Amino acid sequence: MGEGPLVALRRKKQSSIRIGLDLVKRGEAQAFVSAGNTGAVMTTALVVLGALPGVERPAIAAVVPTLTGQAVLLDVGANVDCKARHLVQFAIMGNVYARDVLGLTRPRVGLLSIGEEQSKGNELTREVFKELGDEPSLNFIGNVEGRDVFSGTADVIVCDGFIGNVALKVSEGLVDIIKHMLQESLKATITRQIGYVLSRAAFADFKKRVDYSEYGGAPLLGIKGVCLICHGRSNSNAIKNAIRVAAEFSSGQINNRIEKELQRWSANGLAVAQAE
Repeated sequence: MGEGPLVALRRKKQSSIRIGLDLVKRGEAQAFVSAGNTGAVMTTALVVLGALPGVERPAIAAVVPTLTGQAVLLDVGANVDCKARHLVQFAIMGNVYARDVLGLTRPRVGLLSIGEEQSKGNELTREVFKELGDEPSLNFIGNVEGRDVFSGTADVIVCDGFIGNVALKVSEGLVDIIKHMLQESLKATITRQIGYVLSRAAFADFKKRVDYSEYGGAPLLGIKGVCLICHGRSNSNAIKNAIRVAAEFSSGQINNRIEKELQRWSANGLAVAQAE
C-alpha cells in the first residue's frame, strides 16, 4: 500500500489491478472493482483505459448517507490541486451520476466552502462559484459548508480531492467513534442493556444507514470504462455492493451520458469565447 502508483504501474505488469483493467480495455470485462491501493488503481485506469473526451481530470465520487437519502461527494482523493474548470467538470459528472444512478430527478449541486456567501472561500471556490452559476444544466444552489454534507441540503457536493479526502476520512472516523461510544453506553448498566434489547431494531437500522459497506465502492468518473475503488478494509458486503454499483453503472451507460454532457458544456464555452 505504500508503493508509489507509477512504480506499481511500470514494474508490476501482472498485478491483479493491471490484468483486470486490461480485461476491461479488451472488452472481456464490463467493469473492474478493486480494494487495492487507490493511487495504483487510479493511475493504471487512466493509463490503460484513458480519459473520456473532454475530461481533464477523472474524479473519485463517494456516495454518502444524508438525512434525506444519499448524496455524491467528489472529488475525494484523485486530484489534490485543481483549477476551476476541473471542479465544473466534477460537478457535471457528479450530476449525471446522481441523476442516472441514484435516480434523483434534478440533483441540487453545492460547492463545499467555508461559508454560504459567494464571497466566502478561497480564490478557487469564488471562481468556481461563478462558473457553476452560469452552467444551465446544473441546479446549482451555491456554497455549502461541512455541516451540510450529511444534512441532505445538496445531492452533489463538489470540492477538490484534498478537501474531499479529508472530509471523507473525518466522517468515517466520526462514525466509528459514535458507534463505539453507543455500544459502550448501552452496556454500561443493566437498565441500559434492557433498553438496548428493546431498541435493538432501531440501533441495527442506524448501523446500516452509516455503514460504508452498504454503499459499495467509489466510482472513478471520467475514464473510458467502469472502475470502482473500494475501501482498503472492505468486507464481503462492501465488495458485493461495489459489484452491484458497477453493474448499474455499466448497464446505465453512464459514461456515454457524461461524455455528451461534457461535450455540450465544452461547445457552449467555446461559443461564448468566440462571441466575446
